[in-house]
Amino acid sequence: MTKVLDIQNLTVKFGEFIAVDNITFSVEKGEIFGFLGANGAGKTTTIRALCGLVNISGGKMFIDGKDVSKNTKELKPRIGYMSQKFTLYPDLTIKENIVFSGALYMMSEKETLKRMHEVFEYVNFKENPDEIVKNMSGGSKQIISLAASILHNPEIVFLDEPTAGISPVSRKLFWELISKLSSDGKTIFVTTHYMDEAEYCGRIALMQSGRIIALDNPQNLKAASNASDLEQAFINFLDKK
Repeated sequence: MTKVLDIQNLTVKFGEFIAVDNITFSVEKGEIFGFLGANGAGKTTTIRALCGLVNISGGKMFIDGKDVSKNTKELKPRIGYMSQKFTLYPDLTIKENIVFSGALYMMSEKETLKRMHEVFEYVNFKENPDEIVKNMSGGSKQIISLAASILHNPEIVFLDEPTAGISPVSRKLFWELISKLSSDGKTIFVTTHYMDEAEYCGRIALMQSGRIIALDNPQNLKAASNASDLEQAFINFLDKK
């Protein structure tokens, strides 16, 4: 397996508050790697650090062997990021939002629209591109956000709580897309607080108060904690701390 992400002793502080506390892990090419934990556990801050959006206080982060802190501009085109909060403009059309997203990656409008149709076909999105975004359902908005994050064909896709607030049916469909992206060679780094969703991940890091308290595949985590499901496994690991 090829190591795509290599994180060594990563620490992020905001003043005296330690958001990410000396964590070390790696992610392989094509893997669906999950961060599982409650809000405030440090999941989002870790992703933002890896995307070069927050300054780190200690440690090293490498993408394909290149230091993220020193090569942010070079690495940016290789990264897709879907943030926790819906970041598209609700009063613009789907197409206008996609064109804006493409411009952020220095894509021409012609190139962006070509990719938009390719990506929409890939994710089986059939809505009218001229529809106003605020009129879309929650599930459709998340699909549009995903499309925007992979518009430039990145190698690594960071998804921060991508299914928060959408229906169980939409969550299932979204995870089918995540699996499809992984099967096609994309490396997926996803955060969630839904225990059932974490079962779809190849490996999971359980996070609490900025620290990784356990890291393995779902089956091994459950076996190691003598639990029948991940929720109980998480509780059991917390009890050990």
